[in-house]
Amino acid sequence: MKIRAADKSELMQVSKIERKGNDLVLKGKVYGTMPMTATLTPEEAKNFLKLLTPGLAWFILTLPFRSSKG
Repeated sequence: MKIRAADKSELMQVSKIERKGNDLVLKGKVYGTMPMTATLTPEEAKNFLKLLTPGLAWFILTLPFRSSKG
């Protein structure tokens, strides 16, 4: 999975997602070269959920079924 910036440049290539205790751990490379491990804690996941609106939640659920434009 690739995470991109607004200008479509690659920020992070996620190669593995795993659970470590109550945290979600993402492993990959930043800018294609630098190895990185990012951790999402339950508290940060709750903060993320506070940002969601019903419309945005629906968009995220349907995102895998949409096609890329451009």
